[in-house]
Amino acid sequence: MRQRSLIAVMAALTAGALTLTACGSRDSDDSGSGDSAGTTVVIGVDAPLTGDLSALGLGIKNSVDLAAKQANTKKYVDGITFKVEALDDQAQPSSGQQNAVNFVSNKSVLGVVGPLNSSVAESMQKVFDDAKLAEVSPANTNPALTQGTEWNGGTKKRPYASYFRTATTDAIQGPFAAQYLFNDAKKKKVFVIDDKKTYGAGLAATFTTEFKKLGGAVVGTEHINPDTKDFGAVVTKVKNSGADVVYYGGEYPQAGPLSKQIKKSGAKIPLVGGDGIYSADFIKLSGKEGEGDLATSVGAPVETLPSAKEFVANYKAAGYKDAYEAYGGYSYDSGWAIIEAVKKVVDANDGKLPDDARAKVVEALQTVSFDGVTGKVSFDEFGDATNKQLTVYAYKGDAWVPVKSGTYAG
Repeated sequence: MRQRSLIAVMAALTAGALTLTACGSRDSDDSGSGDSAGTTVVIGVDAPLTGDLSALGLGIKNSVDLAAKQANTKKYVDGITFKVEALDDQAQPSSGQQNAVNFVSNKSVLGVVGPLNSSVAESMQKVFDDAKLAEVSPANTNPALTQGTEWNGGTKKRPYASYFRTATTDAIQGPFAAQYLFNDAKKKKVFVIDDKKTYGAGLAATFTTEFKKLGGAVVGTEHINPDTKDFGAVVTKVKNSGADVVYYGGEYPQAGPLSKQIKKSGAKIPLVGGDGIYSADFIKLSGKEGEGDLATSVGAPVETLPSAKEFVANYKAAGYKDAYEAYGGYSYDSGWAIIEAVKKVVDANDGKLPDDARAKVVEALQTVSFDGVTGKVSFDEFGDATNKQLTVYAYKGDAWVPVKSGTYAG
């Protein structure tokens, strides 16, 4: 994709930001007293709004929009109106970094929800942290984002204090899938494939470690190019390997066609993946051949949670044309976590936003705790979600059907 000059982007954005106040744009209060009455606080959203992963990205954007609308309707933070501004990262790290610069330059932005992809998050974290701007992802699952590169067997160290997530990590998701396949589905021989991206490779690695630990055999490994849709060479290897299951670390645009081609080759074995394939679009892309495939995803099924009934009803009533998809509930909770943090800051400052509102929001997020759509929402010392729930789904009929929910027994 084309990249604009970062210098040009910075110049344009800085010029556009000169008219903004230090901590939110004034809608009606020109007194200069610092009172927050009439103050608009922007919650940014970064997600792939176009391209192959747009189904997930649009669900993220709409769900945060719903959270803001609910907060405004309830007048949840006195004197504050929340507004959502969404930017499209196209699942590309370079675009995500440019979007981060954009959000930082808009002083009305006090928190950002997103991104979807862990690789995009890597490009955004330092930009946000340098500006003390809070980032809450509903979907990133790579453990290194919160626990550092030495998280697996080394010393866990939080790289950025401004980064949080409401989704659990692949340190749990990969092993959870391995335990289900080995203990419940009785699969003993797996062929592991990944797309070489941060999310996919990391997920495949944690799955592989646990599957071997349980006594399972990895009969083959392969990496694919995520830009291709013809997986003939890999499919042949899978068919000849004797595997009784395929584990794929990656996302649905490749997983769907890969599954279909594996089945058409004569290898009637299920493909299993993580939350990156848990989408209605996987069902469209894999067709009937994909029936019986499995996916793990963060949390319990939203539709089954009493805490989520209001969210589901309100989302439908709002008339969004796109489904909330796998991360809808987590996106709503991410947006609401920022809203709760803003409320803490305003309440602690005599009903006003302080000049250092961004830094104060980051501090407040660390102590946020509330009952959300996905259950209890709070963060540990790394910024990770304290909710470690996961669910295995099976593709049956024309939908994903929950099979088993629980937590990883390490």
